Amino acid sequence: MDTPVSPWKDRAGPPDRPVPDAGSEDFLHHRELLFSIVYNMLGTVADTEDVVQETWLSWASVQGKEIANPRAYLVRIAVNHALSQMRRARRSRESYVGPWLPEPVLTEPDTPDTAIRTESVSLAMLVVLETLTPLQRAVFVLREAFAYDHAEIAAILGRSPAAVRQLAHRAKERVEARRPRYDLDRSTQRIVTERFLDAAIGGDLDALMDVLAPEVVMWSDGGGKRRAALRVIEGREKVARLVAAVSAQLPTFNARPVQINGGPGVVLFIGGTLYAAAVFDPAPDGERVRGIYGLINPDKLGRLAESVHPPAGRLPP
Repeated sequence: MDTPVSPWKDRAGPPDRPVPDAGSEDFLHHRELLFSIVYNMLGTVADTEDVVQETWLSWASVQGKEIANPRAYLVRIAVNHALSQMRRARRSRESYVGPWLPEPVLTEPDTPDTAIRTESVSLAMLVVLETLTPLQRAVFVLREAFAYDHAEIAAILGRSPAAVRQLAHRAKERVEARRPRYDLDRSTQRIVTERFLDAAIGGDLDALMDVLAPEVVMWSDGGGKRRAALRVIEGREKVARLVAAVSAQLPTFNARPVQINGGPGVVLFIGGTLYAAAVFDPAPDGERVRGIYGLINPDKLGRLAESVHPPAGRLPP
């Protein structure tokens, strides 16, 4: 039996060549939703694309049968494929070198794949979600990010509504203990990010100490491919000194502010090559930065490199 042909030409990008049958049209109509749910469960684009492809293959295999609710059917397939992938990925990460961070996605207007990325939660939240069990994470994502009710989630996971309520309660409790809910407007996020970047680029230790929250943490994901801290750095003084030291050691670089996972970030180019991306998590008061997530592993920067180009001006180290 021939393998069903995927209804998009390049699965690394958005659908651009739908085939004219009803089954493919149903799938294409819901693909953005599937991508967003699965990415929030897995935190990596490549794994998400694999799961979306597996979902298409599963969907194609039932064509000809009457499916009353294609959306519900596709979400159930995608979530259960994602759960299997999540368990495999967690086993493989036991040998990962240094802290592991999710793969960033660009969420700026007018950039490739923006439509399927706008539901992505912040990188800081994705890090917190890594502390949940696979089932807790699936329930939290469906409930909190996509507003599914308990009965709908129960049908997707094959669990009772009571079991889903318990999973949802425990997941929300764990998340809020690590990251209490608060909202900051975009302009406030941008201002505190710019203050941090000015201090970091200038290597101004006093200014860094002023813009960093006392409880600040810094993650640096090099994955063994590039030099990075092998543990999470905690505390204002340690983080400030490390940022100042890294800024002094880097050669001349270009920096460009971007929006990553719906929040403020920056990409750094050295010699025209995207070298690193950083995402900043402002404190609830909007005055300081409480989280810095640095991505240096080139395996996690490929998608950004395709979409972001170096700015014309240079910023000295």
